[in-house]
Amino acid sequence: MGKLLHLPNINQQLEQKLITAGIENPEMLREKGSRNVFLRIKTLDSGACYNMLLSLEGAVQGVLADDLEEEVKEELKAFMEIFNQ
Repeated sequence: MGKLLHLPNINQQLEQKLITAGIENPEMLREKGSRNVFLRIKTLDSGACYNMLLSLEGAVQGVLADDLEEEVKEELKAFMEIFNQ
């Protein structure tokens, strides 16, 4: 554990979920992308939600989830709607 915690939006609980999903460092998170990583976590944790996806995307972009562009938030919301059908 460690370097993932240095990313915005990543707390110890989310860091542990990332590690359990095979994401061990920020580079792996960026390489895989928020959507793919979210799907990995969702297979392990049915409680994974839209807010977690926002947190992951913010971590990938290096910004707080609240500071993501509205267009990005809408894309992620559409992704969740497709995924939840």
